[in-house]
Amino acid sequence: MKKFALISVFDKTDVGFFAKKLIDLDYTITSTGGTAKALESEDIPFVPIQEITGNPESFDGRMKTISFQIESGILYDRTNKKHLKEAEDLNILPIDIVVCNLYPFEKTISKENVNLDEAVENIDVGGPTMVRAAAKNFKNVLIVVNPKDYKEIEQKLENNNIDDVFRKKLAAKAFAHLSFYDSQIATYLGGELFPEEITIPGRKLTDLRYGENPHQRGAVYVKPGFDSSLKNLDKKWGRELSLINVNDINAGLESVRLFRNPTAAVIKHNSPSGIALGENAKEALNRAIEADPESAFGGIIVLNEPMTLDSAKVIGSFKEEKRGNIDIVAIPEIDDDALEYLTRVRKTMGIYTFGKIPKSLDPVNIKWIDGGFILQTADIDVDKGFEKWKIVTKKTPTQKQMQQMEIAWKFITRIKSNSVIIVDKDLPMTRGIGSGQTSRVRSTKIALEQAGKFGKDAILASDSFFPFPDSIQAAGKAGITAVVQQGGSINDQASIDEADKNDITMVFTGRRAFWH
Repeated sequence: MKKFALISVFDKTDVGFFAKKLIDLDYTITSTGGTAKALESEDIPFVPIQEITGNPESFDGRMKTISFQIESGILYDRTNKKHLKEAEDLNILPIDIVVCNLYPFEKTISKENVNLDEAVENIDVGGPTMVRAAAKNFKNVLIVVNPKDYKEIEQKLENNNIDDVFRKKLAAKAFAHLSFYDSQIATYLGGELFPEEITIPGRKLTDLRYGENPHQRGAVYVKPGFDSSLKNLDKKWGRELSLINVNDINAGLESVRLFRNPTAAVIKHNSPSGIALGENAKEALNRAIEADPESAFGGIIVLNEPMTLDSAKVIGSFKEEKRGNIDIVAIPEIDDDALEYLTRVRKTMGIYTFGKIPKSLDPVNIKWIDGGFILQTADIDVDKGFEKWKIVTKKTPTQKQMQQMEIAWKFITRIKSNSVIIVDKDLPMTRGIGSGQTSRVRSTKIALEQAGKFGKDAILASDSFFPFPDSIQAAGKAGITAVVQQGGSINDQASIDEADKNDITMVFTGRRAFWH
């Protein structure tokens, strides 16, 4: 009896090569639609699908492969005598290999101004039906959804080395392929942020050097449909990435993307140790390191501007003058001379580019919990609401103070809570960061201590309200002249009174800025 392989793919990478190999192995190819045309263009013989189904392609291609003959040829159990007899009686041809991947729904809905009708036309029906049938019957049928598997399958077929373990592996890939595909359709059609049931699609970007610790494994996945900078990470030099490295690069991107000005962030343990703006990347980076050079040791640098030789030399100076090492540099682009220079600064430093930082953001983010996850709307509109800020003290902020408070508020939205930060009175840079503390008083003390002399006349920002006046009292003693905080505590008046007592101007944002 002839051995049949059904090939119907949207991704036609190497499909001709694979079809020829199957023919060499005595398989008869049947195909349809665009795949049939591709095979025909390479003079690869095949049986048109309608010769098996007995029906023409109809309804603008909506009906091609779905038929009793095709699904039966895939589904019947070759080890079941009753099935074998029925297949013979019904003249069902055995389809032993199904090569199929699906219409480009992901690509379609990512286009600008795509309408519902166009999206619906790119919902594959016949393909998933064949894939699911072949995957269910994996003990009898090979299901192939990824062109990257062609070569391995060809070699195993040649060596008669197809076992149940390998068949099961291909079936699992097929069901994952279907789930990935269907989850995008459900999200697009449903339009709900928090549906009753949800599957979150992810495509593997890369394996990691390790997870949080060297004994843990890890890999990075990205959701389809979002132009993430992390998707475009390109290694130029140095070490491979660990989970901590990727988390820190992401934290840096979250920080610098809030600003149009050249901005630099130095990240340690998923939170900035210094953020700064400048007239150029060199100035911004200098300031970000200067904000806390001790913590910058072993940190990750992220810029929203390309790295030139001038800005690269800031890292060289940090090593020479402070004996400070940087683990990872992540930037949109890097000049050749800057790259060559940095490879001499530290051989193991990882240097990565990520291209242009996209404006659009995923409207939801995920917080993992034991056995599940939490979805929440993302805090992505931090620019909005400045006009609603309320001055609550007798002293009114100057225009410069208000400008610095707005910068400080943007900074603190991307610093781990509980957080209190000190921003320079004149320069757009942090001078002290107290983050990740369980006590807001302790966060205040850390930030003020780190700022030192730069606390005089500086800006203090808190990501939530002060429930007691003790932090404002400490700020007054350090010379702070302006405070921006959420407000909303039942004890606000005590903090306002303390600010007035210390001649501090204070603004309430009416909005919390936690970043866990």
